[in-house]
Parts: sequence; C-alpha cells; structure tokens
Amino acid sequence: MDKTSDRFILIGHPVGHSVSPTIHQKAYEELGRAGHYELCDCPDESAVRAQVDSIRRGDLTGANVTVPWKRVAYEEADELHSSARDVGVANVLARGKEGQVVAYNTDALALAEELRELTLTAKIPVDQTTTAVILGAGGAALAAAVGLRLLGVRQIFVSARRFDPSVPSAEWPGAQEFARLSVTLLPWPGFDSGEFKRIFGQTQLIVQASSAGMLGVGGGSELVDVLAWAALPSGGAAYDLVYNPPQTPFLERAKQQGLTTRGGLGMLVGQAAQAIRIWWGEQPELEPLMRAAQEKLDL
Repeated sequence: MDKTSDRFILIGHPVGHSVSPTIHQKAYEELGRAGHYELCDCPDESAVRAQVDSIRRGDLTGANVTVPWKRVAYEEADELHSSARDVGVANVLARGKEGQVVAYNTDALALAEELRELTLTAKIPVDQTTTAVILGAGGAALAAAVGLRLLGVRQIFVSARRFDPSVPSAEWPGAQEFARLSVTLLPWPGFDSGEFKRIFGQTQLIVQASSAGMLGVGGGSELVDVLAWAALPSGGAAYDLVYNPPQTPFLERAKQQGLTTRGGLGMLVGQAAQAIRIWWGEQPELEPLMRAAQEKLDL
C-alpha cells in the first residue's frame, strides 16, 4: 500500500479521550505493517460527510466511527455489510475495490464475547429466562441488543433518558430499530419508576450503553441516581461500554450493590482488531493491544 492508503481515522465528537490510536499503532507494529491512525473530531454531520468522501477518494483507507455519528456513517455509506445491516448503525468504514465506502459493525461481535466472559465470571447461566436491560438508545445500544442476542439472551429491555411516557413509545429514539430486534422499550425510571422497577427486579445483566460518565462528557451520577438498585436480584452483572475513565459512577454503584462488573476496554480492543482485519485482511492478537491500552490509561 502507498502512504496515503495506510491512513485511518476515528470519527466522533468528542474524541480527545480516546486510546484508539494507541491500540491501532500497537496492532500495526505487531503485524509489521505501516499505518497511521489519528483522531478526527467531527462537530457536525457535514464534517462526517467530508471524511467519508476522503475514503471514497482514497485519501483514507478506512475509519472507525464512535458517538454520536454511527447512524450517520451507516446512512452515508455506499454499501452495507450484513454486520452493519443487522445492527442498523456502523462503526467501521472501509474503501472497496471500486472506491465505494462499505459500512460494517464490529461492536456487536466484540461485545458478545465480552458479555460471554462476564456472565461466566458471574456464574450467570444464559438461557431463555435470562433478562437483560440496556441503558441508552444510540448506536451502541443497538449493538448491545445484537450482542445480547448473539450471546443467547432472549428477554431484552431498553430504556433511555429520552423515553418519556408522555410521548408515544413509537416516537421514542430508535423505537423502530429496537422493535426490529424484538427489544422491549421501557420508560426511563425518572419518569415512571414502577414499570422499570418491576423489570429491574428480574434482571441478571445490565449494559450501560450511553455516554454517561465518559471522559470529556462528564456526568454519570444522574443515571446512577434514578436506577432501582435495591430491586435487583443478587448475583447479577453489569457492563459499561465506557472505558475512560475505567471506573465510572455506574460501575462504582454496581459494585456497591454486589454485582460483577466490567468496563468497556475489552470491547474497544476487540472491535479494533476486527476493524483491522476488514482493512488489511489479517487480525492482530488481542493481548498486546490490551496491554498497550492499559498502559495508556495507567491501569
């Protein structure tokens, strides 16, 4: 590949907290390949489109996409791989042989593996009775729903801060996409704690899929404060897709409740390795990438 074809970027807003460049550069080193990966803060959709055009022109080989632009990346792509079509959003863009931009989703597979390891650690049997709740309604939440399906979870609920019961649920963000995945929508507990509390009382697995608590976004306590922690059965587990900081308010509260917890760094590393396979046709080992990310985060 020539120098320009080896350029990759992370599209998102904000992106300053990301350790993706560290992970990718380590991967290129492990594979013995020349590549350059950089952050690209896109404050609006026009900035995202400009980067997608850069892929079409061949100035970039590909891009990762993070919040809040995964749906936009999906819509701007020329072709949809089945992995993206299954989720309804894209977190990886690649340049095809004819210069077309192809959208993929590597989040769902990476998260399914993370949740498999988490449930094994927590000794949670995954069967037809397992109940999971997803917090958030964006692209990460959709990937979480697919990841849970891949894990074998059948009873999946989702709730988000914009799920206001005064508005018809069909008009809630992502309602159609979640319905396609057979995921049941719940009003946000801050609006209607009764129904949420009832479902929480039978939940074994909680997936925090919003940006709450993420470095550069802040907050997180407003999410923690409205959840019906006391209603949770014992022996559950909680996963936060946020990885920076490593300990979010959500994870801290879940630990206090006695849940087995895990942050999102493993998912980040896993989806990055799969993205590299899409771009270059070979996938790096995960362990060196995880070590590099942990060193960057001073873990």
